[in-house]
Amino acid sequence: MNVFTFDRITIAAGQCALEYRDGTLARVLQPGRHRLPAKAVVVRVEMREQVLTLAPQEVLTSDAVSLRVTVALRLAVTDAVAYVEAAADPLAAVYLAAQIALRDNVAGVTAEEVMQRSTRVDAAAIAAAAGVAGTRTGVEVLEVYVKDVLVPAEIRTAAMQLVTAKARGAAQLEAARAETAALRALANAGKLLDAHPALAQLRLIQHVPYGSRVVLAVGDNAPTDVASNPD
Repeated sequence: MNVFTFDRITIAAGQCALEYRDGTLARVLQPGRHRLPAKAVVVRVEMREQVLTLAPQEVLTSDAVSLRVTVALRLAVTDAVAYVEAAADPLAAVYLAAQIALRDNVAGVTAEEVMQRSTRVDAAAIAAAAGVAGTRTGVEVLEVYVKDVLVPAEIRTAAMQLVTAKARGAAQLEAARAETAALRALANAGKLLDAHPALAQLRLIQHVPYGSRVVLAVGDNAPTDVASNPD
């Protein structure tokens, strides 16, 4: 917001200007070239969309963990007269309202909830609070973005260790299940071989190394056949 005294003035696109004479608003000047009385005072107002970024905020969660949160607001001036006359620093009121809403919002969640889902920081609630403050000064808050949510390094390390431990435990459990299944299969196979001795002998022959000789005996008689294992 800049103040000028000119005889002629050009208002750029995306701006407007308020002409004051003897401290009283005389005209709202739209984009274009205008003639002015010599003693008129003109206040330019930027009407295009702007981005207001809050400095990184140190806020406490409900479990007393300090988070560092960055929020940005997209806004635009909709009432140039209120913007100039209602407050000395209109955007400061919007900034403060967003800051307080952010602190109140984070105070209602735990650090774990925020880490699991960053949308736990309710941007809509911040936008509503900032919008109320902006309405009084001719500013419309179009949208609020929660840009970054940073947790302390110790919490991040602990969370990573927890995830790692869960993954390691899941892997060990899966290995134990596989081993149990293998042992159960071996036990079933053992019962089957006990019930069918001939099948056991056949499996034994199948596992004899290549080139070995197999001696077959029937009952208590001496060996009756000697042959090479074809496999």
